[in-house]
Amino acid sequence: MERLDKLIPLRDVINRYGLTAKKSLGQHFLLDRNLNDRIVNRALGKNVDLSNYTIIEIGPGPGGLTRSILECNPRELIAIEKDTRCIKAISDLKAEYKNKLVIKQSNALNINLSELGTKPIQIIANLPYNIGAPLLIKWLKQAHHINQMTLMFQKEVVDRLIAKPSSKAYGRLSVITQWLCHTKFEFDINSRAFTPPPNVTSSLITLKPRPNITSKPKFENMEKVTAAAFGQRRKMLRTSLKSLDINMIALGINPKLRAENLTVEEYVSLANAIEEK
Repeated sequence: MERLDKLIPLRDVINRYGLTAKKSLGQHFLLDRNLNDRIVNRALGKNVDLSNYTIIEIGPGPGGLTRSILECNPRELIAIEKDTRCIKAISDLKAEYKNKLVIKQSNALNINLSELGTKPIQIIANLPYNIGAPLLIKWLKQAHHINQMTLMFQKEVVDRLIAKPSSKAYGRLSVITQWLCHTKFEFDINSRAFTPPPNVTSSLITLKPRPNITSKPKFENMEKVTAAAFGQRRKMLRTSLKSLDINMIALGINPKLRAENLTVEEYVSLANAIEEK
């Protein structure tokens, strides 16, 4: 921690670079070193060394989480930031960590993971609230490029990611995420830990892409069947999936059930049935 101790305090960084959080960018800065270290420790798991990994961070802001990641000695940290003010702020870290830190000014939604760094890749990020779910969907489509994701969202989003069938939170995001990844809830973070405090609690989740994901079903067919089912979630499947013309009885699926009653495996069967037509 000696290098961290030599860096100027994060609140001074915010004042120096005028980092008033912008609501339009979904910015809420986490300045507590202990919490940022805890996030990185959950990403490490049983490993004690990130030196074999390229780490990608989205929206580093003044650099709180960035500092904690760099202190764990990654092979490379690629920080993707849209806000010019924040880029100037974290550029100061280059002097201390030299070639470990790469800063890219971009909208994270426009980034293709296959064009970043060398595998294996981990994503560790306190995601901007306004683009968290769309970013995750984009990354799930590229899951074969990722070793692990340790991500902070609004608690409501994490509840959806880990939800089980027949629960209120279970939906499209639950099915597609759990189809492609092992999910693990880590911990909640009170809104008072952020600057400025958001109106909601945040939660950290670890997503580990499943090994040997088969080519079937295609991602677009899982999107199609879950969109149809959960688009009319209070209706029976025989109504909500009527346009897809799937023989559910042949698949062992009761057409009188509703969208939230099906398991992830049953949605995979439905999506496969679309491809086999």
